[in-house]
Amino acid sequence: MESDALFSLGEPAGAHPAPAGSAGVDGFTAVGEDSPLPVRMRPRSLDELVGQEHLLAPGAPLRQLVSATAPMSVILWGPPGSGKTTIAHLVARATDRRFVAMSALTAGVKDVRAVIETARRQRRSGGPQTVLFIDEVHRFSKTQQDSLLAAVEDRTVTLLAATTENPYFSVISPLLSRCVLLTLQPLDDAAVRALLRRAVADERGLGGTLSLETEAEDHLVRLAAGDVRKALTALEAAAASAMALGAARIDLATAEQAVDVAAVRYDRDGDAHYDVTSAFIKSMRGSDVDAALHWLARMLVAGEDARFIARRLVIFASEDVGMADPSALSVATATAHAVEYVGLPEVQLNLAQAVIHLATAPKSNSATAAIGAAIADVRAGRGGAVPRGLRDAHYAGAKGLGHGTGYRYPHDDHRGVVTQQYAPDDLVGTDYYRPSQHGAERSVGTRLPLLRRIVRGLPAPAAQAPVAVASGSVGDGRRQPDAGGAGATREGGDAAGEGHQ
Repeated sequence: MESDALFSLGEPAGAHPAPAGSAGVDGFTAVGEDSPLPVRMRPRSLDELVGQEHLLAPGAPLRQLVSATAPMSVILWGPPGSGKTTIAHLVARATDRRFVAMSALTAGVKDVRAVIETARRQRRSGGPQTVLFIDEVHRFSKTQQDSLLAAVEDRTVTLLAATTENPYFSVISPLLSRCVLLTLQPLDDAAVRALLRRAVADERGLGGTLSLETEAEDHLVRLAAGDVRKALTALEAAAASAMALGAARIDLATAEQAVDVAAVRYDRDGDAHYDVTSAFIKSMRGSDVDAALHWLARMLVAGEDARFIARRLVIFASEDVGMADPSALSVATATAHAVEYVGLPEVQLNLAQAVIHLATAPKSNSATAAIGAAIADVRAGRGGAVPRGLRDAHYAGAKGLGHGTGYRYPHDDHRGVVTQQYAPDDLVGTDYYRPSQHGAERSVGTRLPLLRRIVRGLPAPAAQAPVAVASGSVGDGRRQPDAGGAGATREGGDAAGEGHQ
């Protein structure tokens, strides 16, 4: 029975007996010399556990669970390879408790009830406490989860459940309320690197028979993306290839060939990061959707943080598409939400859809230029006091100060707009926003002159002239000069500011 996490499980006790010799005394598949490298390298004690430092503090629930100082039921929630089944192994071997392991993939209500009945009989006769480990508990139906409630409530069994799905959606509320929820995080690159080095040197792993070159190690770390099982499986495949070739070390070429994934030259903290991200932004700005998808794929394969990509899309939606397609910002922000809600690898579909939308959308940098010009005026000291009619008139004494005096309520006019001064005295008549003639912004450019004429009380023109596109806007193909405002980024600096955060 295969676990979704690091290690294999034996068949559930009392359900489907495994062949002799196939399961260890703790309910897990016995470890042999031919066991996969991730199985052989599982930690033997809590001190060998790498990562999850937030759960390892003295007195923390994880330490209590392993040491049996408190008989609490626990749900472990985390991505594959983060150590859920590792923790189950530590619990199984730490005390004299009876330990039963099963997987929701193959076990049913009958199997669960058999374990609970055995645990109840042993408890009545003074026998050891039973710990029931259920891997992938989110695959249990509501009825199957209901069958656990009474036994967990009266502590007939101590439940240890593992899931890769959000338990608030996949585990029924009554069961969730009876358990402590521990959230495991993906291991960072340093932790994965440390475990790879341990596997190379440890007798349970390669025993120092091969060395791992730095470039090959970097490739395996990137490939793992926080999944230790994936890293160790790739290392085992690369080691087998190296030994077949009679080599004494695992180099990058061997690692690439073994796992059939080329190492992407992409350093998240180096020049390649900024170059690829800049190319990504400029490809979308230039409406080359195919190139944009290539750079997106380059970043995803290299292990770039999907949240970083989503942030760049949200910025781009206003910086380079803007009012030409106002829906672009909704698409980008929805994609950013999908990154948090769905996660990789599935969210690559959402990212691709957003990139296609943004790359093929009409472009306008009018919002970028407008806020940049406005901020430049503020920094230059332009802009006087708030006009008296616009000041807050809701507090006692405001009327005596003349606040709100003369204010005209636009909704009282059938047009919804009235003549009124909104800008400070020294900025009256200043135009910051200059719409392009692209996409949806074309209609804004037609309406805006009329709005400004009414608001500013200007006479109607003798003849209606076509609305001109401001010099330097997207409409004439030239880039607006940087006005020094927030959000007005330099052409080659799309990635620099974000990448240094």
